[in-house]
Amino acid sequence: MKTEQKYDTGCSYRSLYYMRVIAGSARRLLLKTIEGMDTRPTTDRIKETLFNMLNTQIPGCTFLDLFSGSGAIGIEALSRGAKQAFFVESNPEAVSCIRENLSRTHLEEGALVLNCDVIAGLKKLEGRNPRFDIIFMDLRCWNPYGRETVLILFLWIRHITMNLKTVF
Repeated sequence: MKTEQKYDTGCSYRSLYYMRVIAGSARRLLLKTIEGMDTRPTTDRIKETLFNMLNTQIPGCTFLDLFSGSGAIGIEALSRGAKQAFFVESNPEAVSCIRENLSRTHLEEGALVLNCDVIAGLKKLEGRNPRFDIIFMDLRCWNPYGRETVLILFLWIRHITMNLKTVF
């Protein structure tokens, strides 16, 4: 998997690193990501550790993946039995990759992808009266929001989720 294949959408398998689904219905399927530093792929080791901690909470849950990047975390949740996964990502190229990855893994049915920033995405989701069980928020290292906004974001998430089990 060290060769790089480009697609019209700007998505590719990274030349020195490929992402895959670790477990579940889409186990071992490769995932695409965009080139550059706009997304940081989560390593298999980190993903496996995260999902080992959440193992009993995933089946049947509603999963929210904020700052989704390639969608690898939400897709892993769907593959392991999450009922639904919501993806919020502002980068149009990354959103294209999420959709391609969902199609490749045959997990589109339980997914909703929002192409907007996190604040706008939460406003859209608030109108749906969501009940998230797990929220995964992976801020990029160049976090454009600042600490105060992240705190407000966290409190807003707590407000719109009544039966929340876990925030990572």
